[in-house]
Amino acid sequence: MKTVIVYYSKHHGNTKKLLDAIAGADPTVVLIDVTAQPSADLSDYDRIGFASGIYYSSFAKQIVTFASEHMPEGKDVFYIYTHGAPKGDFLKAMREIAGKKRCREIGAYHCQGYDTFGPFKLVGGLAKGHPTETEIAAAVTFYQRL
Repeated sequence: MKTVIVYYSKHHGNTKKLLDAIAGADPTVVLIDVTAQPSADLSDYDRIGFASGIYYSSFAKQIVTFASEHMPEGKDVFYIYTHGAPKGDFLKAMREIAGKKRCREIGAYHCQGYDTFGPFKLVGGLAKGHPTETEIAAAVTFYQRL
C-alpha cells in the first residue's frame, strides 16, 4: 500500500520529529513538505496523511489550502498533529475538505508540541519537552496500525 504524508512543520519541528520516526520505521512512506512541493500529485497513493502543527486552532493554512486544491477523491486519509493548547476542534477544516472529496478518515494521532507562539513566548512556552520519546513512539505505533 503506497502511503504519502504531506506536512508543514516549522518553528520547533515538533511534527517533523514524529514523521522522521515514522519514516525510520517504514522507509516506503513518502514525506512531502508542502512548502517545497506546493502542488504535488497525490493520485498514485492509496493512503494520504496530512500532518501539521496547530496554528490558531487549525492545521497550518498551507496544508488546508493544499488539501482543498490537491486531495484526490475517494482516498483513505489520516491526520497527525502537534499542539500547544490542550483542547480544540483542530481537525474541523481538514475533515470538511475530506468529506467534500468523499475521502475516508482512517485515523488521527496527536500529541503536545513545544509552543512559543504569540503570548506563550512571554512565559517560556507551553508543553516544553514535547513531543517526548514516548509520544514519538506512539506516533509510530499509530501509523503501523493504520
